[in-house]
Amino acid sequence: MDPKNIHKTARSFSKPFRVTNGKKFRLKDHDPGETLDFTGKDKPRAKEALAAGVQALAELQGKLYAQDQWAVLLVFQAMDAAGKDGVIKHVMSGINPQGCEVHSFKAPTSEELDHDYLWRCSKRVPERGRVGIFNRSYYEEVLVVRVHPQILKKQKVPRELLTKRIWDERHEDIKSFERYLGRNGVLVRKFFLNVSKEEQKKRFLERIDTPEKNWKFSTTDSHERKFWNDYQRAYEDMIRATATEEAPWYVVPADHKWFSRLVVAAAVIDALSSLDLAYPKVDAAQRKELTAAKKELLAEK
Repeated sequence: MDPKNIHKTARSFSKPFRVTNGKKFRLKDHDPGETLDFTGKDKPRAKEALAAGVQALAELQGKLYAQDQWAVLLVFQAMDAAGKDGVIKHVMSGINPQGCEVHSFKAPTSEELDHDYLWRCSKRVPERGRVGIFNRSYYEEVLVVRVHPQILKKQKVPRELLTKRIWDERHEDIKSFERYLGRNGVLVRKFFLNVSKEEQKKRFLERIDTPEKNWKFSTTDSHERKFWNDYQRAYEDMIRATATEEAPWYVVPADHKWFSRLVVAAAVIDALSSLDLAYPKVDAAQRKELTAAKKELLAEK
């Protein structure tokens, strides 16, 4: 398929889930079970589309790496069992590992707590020419920390700074940080995998009932489920406050894994295609060197 057509198709497919202005954003307006014009019978068609998307991503990533000017940061946030690991695995399966890094952020270490909350993530921002993936990120500081404010008290932040505006202030700081990255050649795209409470329960039970999946389940998962409504409010405020044209959120329906993977792939293709990537062109002097090298190689016995 022609690159321009791929870009056009990817953009039209991912656009319904893209949020660039959060002023009127409401999470209840986004159905976790949405599949557009796809149905359960269309899974084979969706898999074919994903395979084509993976191939297109591989080609775009190769140009990104060779051009060595832009970097791309993909941020994934979600409730437990929404499918972040699976999306990353399937969508990025064709990308050269040399040009891609995945970082999963767990609870902060003692060293990390001695720094500002953006410190540990800013160290992992991808180099030019590379794709960086954050499996959870600095957004945890306005999600889990907000839902469990007792965590904030352990972060060594001066008490006089812990005001009622702290979440608004953190949203402002994050938005400024992402603007700074964009102005320095780091394209930021953010994904919230929007899973329903019913589907999460189904996946938790599957993890418990399937021996091969027992390792995926933690009692912490079921404990956090009790704060479902608090998390939903935190996610809504987060997207409302930090969705911008330069660093948009994609609210990805996650009840059907095959569909969420397709949406993410389309959004990443759209992002990379927007950079007008191309392999570097050689000048006359370099072409002369290539010609000389070719003659030398052909002259070998």
